[in-house]
Amino acid sequence: MLKRFTCFILLFTLLLAQFSKVFVYAGFELNQQYIAAVLCENKDKPEMHCNGKCYLMKKLKQAEDKEKKQERDALKKTVSDVFFLSAVAEPLLPLPVQTTAVPVEVSFDLPEHHSEIPHPPPSGILFLS
Repeated sequence: MLKRFTCFILLFTLLLAQFSKVFVYAGFELNQQYIAAVLCENKDKPEMHCNGKCYLMKKLKQAEDKEKKQERDALKKTVSDVFFLSAVAEPLLPLPVQTTAVPVEVSFDLPEHHSEIPHPPPSGILFLS
């Protein structure tokens, strides 16, 4: 039960991170009247018919910048982990051991000699004697 709950939580957070722009759009659609009346940067210029889209664009830009920053941080962490793990794991690896090859004598027997040469069966021709 705990594993299933943990799986759902991880899946939800993964989807939340991937669909951040969708949530920005949904929040804009749900609160468009409030955004247009209060948060809009162009509310004093009604001829532009902005209706809060300037605020939406600003939020989308912030979400995109946040995603790029997270990708850069994840890449930095991955690279640093690789270097750290290789530096730590290198002394733990066993030293190569010099081994000398010992020749092993393998007996090889030739097949027995047959005086008769095998022939394929005749194809459709019958020989009667």
